[in-house]
Amino acid sequence: MLNAIEVILICLVAQAALTDLAVRKIPNVLVLSGLLLALILHLLSSPPWAPLSQWLAGTVAGFFLFLPLYLMRGMAAGDVKLMAMVGGFSGPALALQIAVLSYLIGGVMALLMLGCSGRWRDTARNLGQICKPLLWRLLGMPLLPVPLAPAASVGGIPYGVAIALGTIGVVAWTHH
Repeated sequence: MLNAIEVILICLVAQAALTDLAVRKIPNVLVLSGLLLALILHLLSSPPWAPLSQWLAGTVAGFFLFLPLYLMRGMAAGDVKLMAMVGGFSGPALALQIAVLSYLIGGVMALLMLGCSGRWRDTARNLGQICKPLLWRLLGMPLLPVPLAPAASVGGIPYGVAIALGTIGVVAWTHH
């Protein structure tokens, strides 16, 4: 049986997914109210030290698990903030599991969207632009700081949907 924290989390990520599908944004008010609600629920249901260990560690873990993709322009800031909120509810261990499952679901979504749009060549060019500096650095070549030229987007992925499905999947798995 799901507890109150899990039910509220599922409702919030479902709302984020629907909003992301409709307007391609995840509202800050949803994320901030979710973070505050998670903290309050942890305070009410746990020993005094639990909010720090569960809420704060989960929030930080969720944030930093998605930050690299945001920094490489592979994801929007709302997705990173949503994952931080999910971590605030779930704690760091489950946040890691949710992030991994969300990455997998997001990858499948990206492949399906690419298959439908037929923009494989543009995607390969963008991926090469992102990975080339990393590859050169791994080969030991010194790099001069050069700003990345803006790449033509091949379409955004509503990653809020992937995060919602990943969250629901991990929560369901913990109760099977």
